[in-house]
Amino acid sequence: MTDTVDDVDFPYDEEAASQQEKIEALEERLEVLEAQNEEMRDKLLDANAENNKYQQKLERLTHENKKLKQSPLFVATVQEINEDGVVIKQHGNNQEALTEVTDEMRDDLEPDARVAVNNSLSIVKTLEKETDVRARVMQVEHSPDVTYEDIGGLEEQMNEVRETVEMPLDRPEMFSEVGIDPPSGVLLYGPPGTGKTMLAKAVANQTDATFIKMAGSELVHKFIGEGAKLVRDLFEVARENEPAVLFIDEIDAIASKRTDSKTSGDAEVQRTMMQLLSEMDGFADRGEIRIIAATNRFDMLDPAILRPGRFDRLIEVPKPNDEGRELIFQIHTRSMNVSDDVDFGELAELAEDASGADIKAVCTEAGMFAIRDERTEIFMQDFVDAWEKIQAEATDVDADVSRAFA
Repeated sequence: MTDTVDDVDFPYDEEAASQQEKIEALEERLEVLEAQNEEMRDKLLDANAENNKYQQKLERLTHENKKLKQSPLFVATVQEINEDGVVIKQHGNNQEALTEVTDEMRDDLEPDARVAVNNSLSIVKTLEKETDVRARVMQVEHSPDVTYEDIGGLEEQMNEVRETVEMPLDRPEMFSEVGIDPPSGVLLYGPPGTGKTMLAKAVANQTDATFIKMAGSELVHKFIGEGAKLVRDLFEVARENEPAVLFIDEIDAIASKRTDSKTSGDAEVQRTMMQLLSEMDGFADRGEIRIIAATNRFDMLDPAILRPGRFDRLIEVPKPNDEGRELIFQIHTRSMNVSDDVDFGELAELAEDASGADIKAVCTEAGMFAIRDERTEIFMQDFVDAWEKIQAEATDVDADVSRAFA
């Protein structure tokens, strides 16, 4: 603690010192006291700031403690709204109750609305619709960077997809004037790596519609009813964001042919497929929702999902021909530093039976050969070596699979 004025010892001999010496000594002492005073003032400000910080923390913890001590609210569903009040059904025990609500809250309520109720079953607040968070995270916020110019050898397939998906969304009046309903969905089928997913990405890039993607395997769940509920929620998200494009990859995971199997797993997959069929052509109007599905195993699909009205367009996406392979080589090498000796026509003939994914892998591997040699230019021989390496790796994989199942 700093000394008071009465406690301060004079820094001189009162009898021996002259008047000037006394003044100078007192001025020096005054400067020291002022410095100490400033230091104490800074410490006081720091202490006040620290106190405020702890005070805010105390208030927050007190508020959280109060919330934890409060009775929990229960979730219920509005069954009926009448003159006497609102009939609700509490989730879990299916207990029904008639409760009063204010006129203002009554205007916000409707049958099937979700509400929060207290211990006396009085409605405290309304809740948002129950939609699986997994369905919402499948919505694509940003369009993929794939365009139709990035796809080679599939001009006919691209035109059919655009007629089925883009035109009904961009020019619906054309179908009204002709007097027909637009095709309801597109199923893309063919070998792996032929560009089915890229077609869907190009549609998402081209249209302003909300794009929702998912894999059929994501709909297969362990517990009864989960897959069907997720299908319902996916279509609900699509309706809330119309116009929308729903892309289902690997649809064979939930739409395979039905069998007489009695296992719970097969039964759950079939229930999920039944819900998908119901959403695709049920009594409820689907609205401006277009469906694109893709599969590598067309032969495994159930006939019910292939009939007109569900997928009106069944589009085969085959491996590219010579002309298509040449175009795909040109597409994947647009940003590559390719030597003048590279002949894309010859590469297309060399890479016979290659898919679009195979060609992309060849181009990447050719670039790696150049990097290994510390070159910035890619030669024809790099592409030839890359194709031979890709073929050798594929052969080794096939041999390993054969031995595994032998």
